[in-house]
Amino acid sequence: MTMKKMKRSIAITAAAAMAVSVLAGVPAAVADDAASGDYVVSTRSFPKVNTAKTDFLAEATSTDVDDDSSWGGLESMNVPQTKSQAEKDAEAQAKAEAEARAAAEAAAAEAAQREQEAAASRSEERESLDTAQEDTPAAQAATPTVPTSKNGASIASYAQQFVGAPYVSGGTTPAGWDCSGFVQYVFAQFGISLPRTSGAQAGVGVAVPSLAQAQPGDIIANGAHAAIYVGNGLVVNALNPSQGTDVTGLDVFGGAGYSIRRVL
Repeated sequence: MTMKKMKRSIAITAAAAMAVSVLAGVPAAVADDAASGDYVVSTRSFPKVNTAKTDFLAEATSTDVDDDSSWGGLESMNVPQTKSQAEKDAEAQAKAEAEARAAAEAAAAEAAQREQEAAASRSEERESLDTAQEDTPAAQAATPTVPTSKNGASIASYAQQFVGAPYVSGGTTPAGWDCSGFVQYVFAQFGISLPRTSGAQAGVGVAVPSLAQAQPGDIIANGAHAAIYVGNGLVVNALNPSQGTDVTGLDVFGGAGYSIRRVL
């Protein structure tokens, strides 16, 4: 074999060996150089990173915008504000409650107005009735002359002259009166003003301790009835529509307690 062919054979062999080294992952030249000590070989391992460095889902907390930025008019748009169903329900309930209160107040005011009108009407009717009763010829003829002496005996004597006068609930004149209206009328003729009701008349003047100390002209009354004492355990009083005004015993009080009052 010639020298030329020998060199060629060696070259082919070396190339084959290098190819085998590459396939094995170790470069032949590097291995030879490392073995010979002419080269320094270093390696570095990098850890595998699987986590993202940036959280793209995080909400931005601030944004810098230039003062002269233009948004095409979007910054001046009037966007309607929506409300939750709970807010709508609360507003509806508050509105209903306000309307109910207003309706109740209106009804109460209307009822009060009607009551005032009814009371005024009753007052006018009573005044009209009293005036009519005072103006009747029968009433004028039945009214006796008031004694000039002003004492209890005169009051008792004057009151008994109205025996037979009619009883009218709410009346205050000889044409017709109730028990307290009768007592009030008699004392008014002597210049003494008394309350309208029997309960109030039971508290006027000075209290008389017992019936044994009562005198003609004293008022005997409680919350249900009023009369004028005439002596001997008797009183003159307006009783009811069937009996009218008459002299009776104290049993007219039905066994209930009463007050004896002296005003003159």
